[in-house]
Amino acid sequence: MNNKIHLQLVVLSFLILGGCTPTRVSDTVKLTDVDGWHHAPADSSSATTDLKTWWRGFQDPLLNDLIAQALNANHDLKIAKARVREAATAITIAESVLYPSLDFSLSGGRGKKMEQIIGVPSGQGIKLAIPTADAVSGGLTARWEIDLFGGRQLETEAAIAQAAGTEEALRAVQVGLLAQVATNYLELRGLQKRISLQQETIAVQKEKLRALQLFEKNGFATAADIANQQTLLATTESALPVLTSSAKTLTHRMGVLLGEPPEKFENRLSQAMPLPATLPNIPKLLPADLLAQRPDLRLAKTEVTAAAANLGAARADLFPKLVLSASGGLGAVAVGGFSTLAESVYTLGSGLTMPIFNAGRIQAHITAVDARLEQSALNYEKTFLFALEDVENAFVAQSAAKEREKQLSEAEQAAENAYQTTEALYQRGVKDYLSLLEARRNKLSISDENLKVQTAINVSVVSLYRAFGGGWTI
Repeated sequence: MNNKIHLQLVVLSFLILGGCTPTRVSDTVKLTDVDGWHHAPADSSSATTDLKTWWRGFQDPLLNDLIAQALNANHDLKIAKARVREAATAITIAESVLYPSLDFSLSGGRGKKMEQIIGVPSGQGIKLAIPTADAVSGGLTARWEIDLFGGRQLETEAAIAQAAGTEEALRAVQVGLLAQVATNYLELRGLQKRISLQQETIAVQKEKLRALQLFEKNGFATAADIANQQTLLATTESALPVLTSSAKTLTHRMGVLLGEPPEKFENRLSQAMPLPATLPNIPKLLPADLLAQRPDLRLAKTEVTAAAANLGAARADLFPKLVLSASGGLGAVAVGGFSTLAESVYTLGSGLTMPIFNAGRIQAHITAVDARLEQSALNYEKTFLFALEDVENAFVAQSAAKEREKQLSEAEQAAENAYQTTEALYQRGVKDYLSLLEARRNKLSISDENLKVQTAINVSVVSLYRAFGGGWTI
């Protein structure tokens, strides 16, 4: 009865003390307070933007298909998913120490022993063999460490936070993957159109060289004019291999991102297509929204939570530990031809341990874990500042590209007007053929610059959504 009362008191103490965790450490981190974006455009869309599937705003079916394939086949994404599954098992391992452990044991054997007959001097005597004995024993053993000061519970919380961190890392990989696929696709489309313009420019340069050679025969051009045109033509032709190799490099990268061999994927995007005609809306988010949306910030927060829980668990090592144990079983012995003798046994016990002297090991461990918590907190603050920088830079890049687009659109229109005027004058015999070719070359050159800035605007939208953490949903 006394043992029963003792056990009840121990369990009652556990229930009272287990409800609180005196070693718990706060994971709150004070971040910079930012009200809004400094470089956000004033005319940004106020419509609700779907951050999860932002790329659909380009209204490009092929881009949608490529991203769907990347989500299914990308190797980095598969690796991240495997890490999530691995981390989930750590939670089970950590939680298991909160519960009693129960083990079953069974053993058996046979033996006999030679004994000297009583009363016979040693070395002279007759030995008597005891009959063979068979012995079997088995039973259950239970052990339970009472988590009086919450150390085990905090270790479990740390494992849960670390598992959540792997999920955030998976989301971060996905956000980066979608941005890479969209960026490479848009840059490829821009390059393919630029290659077409470059080929057209080369054709104009060749025609101008042919005309100069004809004029030189009739005394209307000099050898210097021909040499200058040959130089310009060679320079123009030299840019074509650079554009072509860049386009092939992008297709190779796309193939790897989509889980395919680079050479097999190259033919899939070999046909030139224009840039998307529409752009997704500019997301309307505040800096504080990044804390919930960006996976890298959510990952940094889980690292702070895990570090705080580990620090509390380390501090719990300074307090006593209480262990309850119980065992019970049955043993049987059969000697010779005699009947089996069976006996059942059980034991109940408890133990209390408390550190007295460990040469500073526990305190050193606490100091180390506290330093790791400080590192995690500082990394969280730094990641938030980096996120703010990321968004501001994306806004700056987009604003600069739009401003340049406005200027180049005016230049392109002027070049078009100049070409049309020159062509009309050429038809009336006022302008010569070389002037018409030069006007066409200028028009193509401005169109190439305008195409580069159009590509930059498309890519800046992708960068903006990546900076906001688009590509997954809460």
